[in-house]
Amino acid sequence: MAMTEVIDGGAQETKWLRWRGVADLYHAYFTGLILTVVTRRGTTDAAEFVFRVFRRQQQERFLPGLEKLGLSHLPPAVAAAQYHYLSNWIGGVHVEYMHETDRKAWIRYPPPRWIWRGTAICGVPGEVSRAMLRGWHANNGVSLRNPNLGFVCTKQSVDGQDGLEGYYCEYDHPLEIDQRLLFARHLQAPIFDPASAPALPVASWPKPRLEKAYRNYAMEYVRTAAPVMVQLFGPEDAGYLLHLTGKLIGMQYFDEIARGFAASGGAAKNFAPFLHALFDAQDDVADISEAGGVFKIRQATWKLMADVADYHPACAKVLEGLFEGLAAGCGRHIAVDMRPAAGGKPPFMWSIG
Repeated sequence: MAMTEVIDGGAQETKWLRWRGVADLYHAYFTGLILTVVTRRGTTDAAEFVFRVFRRQQQERFLPGLEKLGLSHLPPAVAAAQYHYLSNWIGGVHVEYMHETDRKAWIRYPPPRWIWRGTAICGVPGEVSRAMLRGWHANNGVSLRNPNLGFVCTKQSVDGQDGLEGYYCEYDHPLEIDQRLLFARHLQAPIFDPASAPALPVASWPKPRLEKAYRNYAMEYVRTAAPVMVQLFGPEDAGYLLHLTGKLIGMQYFDEIARGFAASGGAAKNFAPFLHALFDAQDDVADISEAGGVFKIRQATWKLMADVADYHPACAKVLEGLFEGLAAGCGRHIAVDMRPAAGGKPPFMWSIG
């Protein structure tokens, strides 16, 4: 093997490791954001927030996702269940799929649950988990223009059952709105057979594409959640919650994320290059300079929010909170100051010292 191939392969592995660090950070942020709403605003507001996030994602991603995954030709119940299996598998979620008939197909999320990472599951009310199902699973029939398609939930992990599971069912009659999501706790899913599960075509889903999709899966939740938060709670309250969550998560996760960037804690001189590399791992354009012990980073793009039609300047509190928290995790007394351009959009000017 040529030396250049070894070097290129090593650089690629480093990039993928950093992408996974970004995914872990945004994954933690999204889970933390839900818990912040639960603890600061209560279960009812948290359930409404989760419903709106998942409904928005479902409306934006479901039908295009069916096309990308090559599932559009399948019967509705099978297509919906296989979509959840493959799309979540790409994102690193533990997930199972079981085909019963062309009109009944199961999906199961065994423990550990991706969205309720670690001990977070202890703080999630059942109503919040049900809101996720109402937002997404209950609406797939509507998106497919098949009023007969609904989802039946048989287990919820947050209720102490051994996973979240249920099945898509195509009935012989149109469903009323309150019939699109039903619960049947007396039933349970068949045993998962990995050999019978659908698989992505390797030719169109090579390793680089899978690694980027893994990163984007977690980031997409934050892309959806921030504007939903602003629209639901208003810029002031939303900005506070977005910032607070970012700071808490950043402080907790600096050590874990920094390892993939070969970064160490200490002072501003350690944190600034880490932050610059983090921008690159997010596919953002940024340049860094230093004068008198103060580092300046000009973030020219924020790709995550670039095409969000209802973007509000308060959404930038995601970054402000995360970077303040990461700085605190890096070392004491590292000041992080952000100055946005007019309209609250990039370029953002960051001062670190």
